[in-house]
Amino acid sequence: MCNLLQLTAAEHSILGGLSFNDMQEHHQAWVLSRIRVEIDVLPKWQDKVTVKTWIELLEGNKSIRNIEMYLDGKKIVGATTYWVVFNTQLRKSEPLALPHEHFEKFAEHKATDENFSRINILQETKKIADRTVVLSDLDIVNHVNNTKYLEWCLDTLNPKMILKQGLKNFEMNFLRELNWNDNVEIHTDENNDFFTVTKDEKVCFALILEK
Repeated sequence: MCNLLQLTAAEHSILGGLSFNDMQEHHQAWVLSRIRVEIDVLPKWQDKVTVKTWIELLEGNKSIRNIEMYLDGKKIVGATTYWVVFNTQLRKSEPLALPHEHFEKFAEHKATDENFSRINILQETKKIADRTVVLSDLDIVNHVNNTKYLEWCLDTLNPKMILKQGLKNFEMNFLRELNWNDNVEIHTDENNDFFTVTKDEKVCFALILEK
């Protein structure tokens, strides 16, 4: 599901002249910073879904993008995402170098009931897994793809919770990039509602699950 949301956002940026190749002329790329996903029904294998997206805000080095997924004309998933412009050589954020005035913005049109937030990472957790970043975890800018963090955390749970539609909403914050061969730890709280991925005792990723 998250891959479909990500691909739709990428397709919209391509149509508007802000694709990865366009931005690489200035050594730039979009990277995801925060996302909130609200789920009514999870799509199943062979479901034919429609995914819609629009820009809520685009200025400076940031963009807020909304995404919705529909099944048989009914909305089943809504997501609000916060993206930043990333210099792939300097490995830091900077203002967008390309023009974007031709994009229509929909400041009042929301895809979720609640906005994304800054997750409190100072919560008590315990380590539940170690992991080493492998080649298949990486994306086009050579750091861990955002969907991989979610997969790592969900793989530690009882699969029945996911398969029985027990996951209602989730929120993710991406704090530091991870690269090939990095050694990381996965931590969670006693209820498996809060997860972090850490490297050298620094939080790189935080996840909140609402069941």
